[in-house]
Amino acid sequence: MSRNRKSGTVTIIPNLRIIDIAEEGKGVGKADELVVFVDKAVPGDVVDVRVVKKKKNFTEAVIESLHESSELRTDPFCQHFGTCGGCKWQHMGYDAQLTFKHKNVEAALQRLAKIDTSAMEPILGSAENKYYRNKLEYTFSNKRWLNKQDMVTEPVLENEEENTSTEKAEMEMNALGFHVPLRFDKILDIEHCYLQAEPSNTLRNTVRRYALENGLSFYDLRNHEGSLRNLIIRTSSTGEVMVVVVFAYVEQEQADGLMEYLKVNFPEITSLLYIINQKKNDTIFDQEVITYAGRDHIFEEMNGLKFKIGAKSFYQTNSEQAHELYKITKEFAGFSGDELVYDLYTGAGTIANFVASSVKQVIGVEYVPTAIEDAKFNSALNGIDNTVFYAGDMKDILTTQFIAEHGKPNVVITDPPRAGMHADVVARLLEMEAERIVYVSCNAATQARDLALLKEKYEVLRIKPVDMFPHTQHVENVVLLKFIGSVSPEAL
Repeated sequence: MSRNRKSGTVTIIPNLRIIDIAEEGKGVGKADELVVFVDKAVPGDVVDVRVVKKKKNFTEAVIESLHESSELRTDPFCQHFGTCGGCKWQHMGYDAQLTFKHKNVEAALQRLAKIDTSAMEPILGSAENKYYRNKLEYTFSNKRWLNKQDMVTEPVLENEEENTSTEKAEMEMNALGFHVPLRFDKILDIEHCYLQAEPSNTLRNTVRRYALENGLSFYDLRNHEGSLRNLIIRTSSTGEVMVVVVFAYVEQEQADGLMEYLKVNFPEITSLLYIINQKKNDTIFDQEVITYAGRDHIFEEMNGLKFKIGAKSFYQTNSEQAHELYKITKEFAGFSGDELVYDLYTGAGTIANFVASSVKQVIGVEYVPTAIEDAKFNSALNGIDNTVFYAGDMKDILTTQFIAEHGKPNVVITDPPRAGMHADVVARLLEMEAERIVYVSCNAATQARDLALLKEKYEVLRIKPVDMFPHTQHVENVVLLKFIGSVSPEAL
């Protein structure tokens, strides 16, 4: 067993072997039966670690020195790895990432739902693991996160007239990029991001440069001051581009200046929009979207269908892998052509419209009204006339009366947010007794919690994880459940 040594108030655990990786992406080791979660550690590493947080049953630590490097370890390809909050698994090979994602889903289902996972199907990896996202949202801040190298600046000589532009850039405190984990007011200035293809990087860097050269103030996240707040870039497989600039406290002349500059210098922009958001939070769903140039939307295509994507629309951020996810969902459902389908948490109706041609009718329910408007538009756009959509809180809409009016579904497809389904919704599913439920989830833990309740009347037939987000710990999981009737509590 490894033993701790203390240097002042610092606790060092030497020669810790990393044996697993946790659902949140940290390496896992054990020291004297104490579980140690280690940031940026890979199973197979042997490391000295410094304890940063102690809890009753576990400890969190960071690597002080690496004695043995795991064969699963690889060099991160992004210069921002380790500081940026995204792509936390870049230091591990992609095949290894898939192995551990599969394992984490399996462990959650076994531990939390007591589900037999022996027939679990292999995880489906993403064909692209760089530049796979169709949407990114960047944040402006007047408080740039400073790395250690930023603290070291060259002195200016007496006969030197002024700093070079490079030296000025080193002292620049404005940033356009991503939040640093656990530091809401600090933004990491991003030079190149591997998540979204061009023109994303060029657009972001151009907007930053224009803002600095023209004196547009960057947002102060603590005091809620400043002109520029967020930049949203959406792209589609059809080659269309949407740019949304979110301003806070800005003169109209300044806003028009930036928008016109983007219009002239990026003719490939299909939809050029802006928003004035002076609220304390960044959400735009209750804000007016102003079209400066082009359309107020772009189009995505999937499986011969077109989908309208607006500034507020929800659409899976990995377009190619979303197609694979929906094909698996459709296959699991096993449609014969005459089914009534309830699509819960339908979003913009992507799954509903995707399966509509294979069933009698689809009824979609979603909390966000604008998403439902998109869903209806997408059905009309594709000549689909067997979908019906309702907006409202799922637990309030999915009532006994609603089911009586619309009919008992043969199949339920549910794709809830990370928090999973409300207990009332699970109870309603048990009451309606659909023949099959296809449960799509981005959080295996909350999915397992819901499956444990559904076991009262359902058995799990198929399980297949799908990797939508390479180089992160996140994974989607698709589960097929079949109605078997009431089960005695002893059998659960």
